[in-house]
Parts: sequence; structure tokens; C-alpha cells
Amino acid sequence: MALSDRLAQITLPGRVAPPQNWHITFRFLGNIGAVAYERFLAGLDTSDLGDPFRVRLGSLGAFPGARKASVIWVGLSKGEERLRQLAEVCEEAAQTAGLSPNERPFHPHLSLSRVRPPQDVRRLVDQVPALGLEWRCMSVVVYRSHLGRDGARYEPLETLPLTR
Repeated sequence: MALSDRLAQITLPGRVAPPQNWHITFRFLGNIGAVAYERFLAGLDTSDLGDPFRVRLGSLGAFPGARKASVIWVGLSKGEERLRQLAEVCEEAAQTAGLSPNERPFHPHLSLSRVRPPQDVRRLVDQVPALGLEWRCMSVVVYRSHLGRDGARYEPLETLPLTR
């Protein structure tokens, strides 16, 4: 995998996420009941998710900031607007299902590493060039996360194809 190969050349601090855990989170639902989940899916099912589009990885960043990073991520340099549109569709479906509005603004990224305790990663963020890897986004997948001592495991529940 191209991203795995690229990351093998970079020393990331913290617990690096395995490739099977890489994803862009549009909306975290939390523990919701079956009825709310079905309403959420119905909201997505009746929404226009749009056509497939290209996404390109950009530069590294960190939450809450590079000076005291607890998460290292890679941002996007292409496809951000379409990802924002999909996040809006997911937010609308979540609110229709009865969930409270999401308090955090959507920031499209792939989380690469969790850093405990937080570290200063400004040098890393400044020195690593944009990754530039690109792919075609063809679907939206709804996952259930299982948290454990060894980190998270993600179970795909639904795949919603983008129209062609």
C-alpha cells in the first residue's frame, strides 16, 4: 500500500494506527439504539451522496496543535469540498435520527498516530512534505468501533455507493 510505504520512511511518535483503521470520520454516532440507527441509515439512503470523486493526501498536522500533539494526522489537498458535503449529509441524517448536533466542525483527515503523553511535533509537521497520494472515493461506509486495550477495531456495517 502506497501510504504504508510512505509512512515507513517517517518516524511517527506514539501508537501508529494500522492501515485497516485508516478512515475519514464524517460523523460519530456513539451508542445509539436500533431505531435511531435505522433512521440514520434511512436519512443517508434518501440523500444525494453525489458522484465518485478524487481525494489526495496533503500535509501532516496535529490535534489539538503541533506544539502539544495528541493525534498526528494527514490532511487532504484535493476532495475536501466533496468530503464536507458528505459530512453535511451525515450530520443532517444524524439530527433527523434524533442525535444532538455535532459540536466540532468537520476537518477531513486520516488519523495516523495517537501520542500519549502529548509531544511537540512541530519539526515533524514542518519537515515532512505533502504526501500527494491520490485515490477515487467510491462509497461511504458506516462503521461500528470496538475499543480495546490494543486500540480500536472497526467493523463495517453498511456501504453506500456514490452514484455514477
